[in-house]
Amino acid sequence: MADLLGGLLIVDKPEGPTSHDIVAKSRKLLRTKKVGHAGTLDPMATGVLVLGVERATKLLGLLTLTTKSYTATIRLGRSTTTDDAEGEVLTTTAADGIDDAGIARVVATLTGEIQQVPATVSAIKVGGERAYARHRAGEEVKLAARPVTVSRFEVLARRDLPDEGLVDLDVVVDCSSGTYVRALARDLGAALGVGGHLTALRRTRVGPFTLEHARTLEELAEDPPPGLDIDAAVALCFPQRTIDAAEAEKLRDGRWLDPVGTAGVYAARTADEKVIALLQEKGNRASPVLVVRPRGLID
Repeated sequence: MADLLGGLLIVDKPEGPTSHDIVAKSRKLLRTKKVGHAGTLDPMATGVLVLGVERATKLLGLLTLTTKSYTATIRLGRSTTTDDAEGEVLTTTAADGIDDAGIARVVATLTGEIQQVPATVSAIKVGGERAYARHRAGEEVKLAARPVTVSRFEVLARRDLPDEGLVDLDVVVDCSSGTYVRALARDLGAALGVGGHLTALRRTRVGPFTLEHARTLEELAEDPPPGLDIDAAVALCFPQRTIDAAEAEKLRDGRWLDPVGTAGVYAARTADEKVIALLQEKGNRASPVLVVRPRGLID
């Protein structure tokens, strides 16, 4: 890849491959090894997956991706070992007698600031090993509840499956990072006394990135460059500070500037909107946390 700066690639992940599979395919399509992701999606999930390419991989750890949105389908009347359709069925209980008002009452208890026990097949580490690895090895995995925020949990549609006594709910969820939608499905079914699991999951937003920014792997194959170059990506994700030529030269050498009172990480860019560095203020210095265009590497 000719552009050393690279950018962010927002992939509309298909169902089936892992996030690491998508990274590997993107490396081949972009002809570079420098591709990384800013958080994974389960193989069954589709939707927004944020990748960094070339020097923009250094942005990934600085992005604030603490809010996420999903559409999903929850099946009431059946619980599984993984809280989704890929697991083995644990229980089956007729759910078609549950009315919408009862569902709404439980949904309300799972909205707001709640304590949630993550799914046993989550990537949380237990004793230095991922929970899903321990689960697949046949171990009994017990995870502690932790605080998460579900700012929206809304049922959009209901479909009864009379032949099986099951109920499918199409839902939308806005939540904090670390929330498991499959755990919401599990807990909704458990509270209703019939069990529940997730049959479909699509991530529609991560931080500022939505499906409008996303491209499929097929679209990427036809037009390989990242969808957001590094300047556009930084403008979308960070506050901005315009600097003059002398300040730009200082930052390119890794030196600091005088602070301007901006909290958190922000971008220092020139009048022609080229990002030179990301800065963070402490005391009487605004110091680079990442020099985007260092002297010597990029002139």
